[in-house]
Amino acid sequence: MDVNTIAVIGAGTMGRGIAYAAALGGYRTILEDVSAPMLEQGLTYIRETFEEGVARGKVTPQQKEHALAHLGRARSVEDACREADLVIEAVPEEMELKLEIFTLLDKFAKPGAIFASNTSSLSITEMAAITFRPEKCVGMHFFNPVPKMKLLEVVKALETSDDTIATCREVGRRMGKEVVVVRESPGFITSRINALIGNEAFYMLEEHIASAEDIDKAVKLGLNHPMGPFELVDLVGLDVRLSVLEYLHKTLGEKYRPAPLLRQYVKAGRLGRKSKRGVHDYPDAKSKAQA
Repeated sequence: MDVNTIAVIGAGTMGRGIAYAAALGGYRTILEDVSAPMLEQGLTYIRETFEEGVARGKVTPQQKEHALAHLGRARSVEDACREADLVIEAVPEEMELKLEIFTLLDKFAKPGAIFASNTSSLSITEMAAITFRPEKCVGMHFFNPVPKMKLLEVVKALETSDDTIATCREVGRRMGKEVVVVRESPGFITSRINALIGNEAFYMLEEHIASAEDIDKAVKLGLNHPMGPFELVDLVGLDVRLSVLEYLHKTLGEKYRPAPLLRQYVKAGRLGRKSKRGVHDYPDAKSKAQA
């Protein structure tokens, strides 16, 4: 299947990054959000990221101009998806919300359009089941920050067709991503492993085995990770990590039980960079909605 137009539902941290990657890949891109301020912030982020890319020599001026000329906006799911060949939802990690989005997509999108969810752990099969096109439903799990992270997990649900998988692999390639295909299971590949590492780090911090700074340093220097587990969870959002762990605990068992300290931080509003304080403090960080 040929994809010419991609609609991205949700202009938060992940949605705006996915829209940037789609525009850079040469696709006509429509970014949607029900919040006008969030939509404007997302579009501003995309323009600034292109300007930064040109300044660093990562993007040509011609690529920038072409991408921005083919970047559009929408204030409703209905308007965003009508002409799209591929719709990628990037709303918060809540199944009820994602089911609502997929219901709207099935009603208003054109026949043959593919629906993708940027979920990090939730069931694509469950989302597909409420549509009349389960073979066209797939997971496309991008990583934060999308412009810099090379990996894309394409998730095959129970009834996802081979053609849908092949189409999304090609879209990922044009976006500049390295694609892995995963059979649907709770947490896929990376979320399951990251959840275990991050959760164990919270248990170690709770037990005063080492400071947060030293745990981050040990993982980076000893295991060659680009970020420590607390730096990563502060970037992703502690509330997002807790939600993922709760789902994995429910579906995969006791080893994913969230650390009490993680729950305590979330209750205290320490959500990471977006709230200026997580495990570490970010007094100069701009507050951004996470999706």
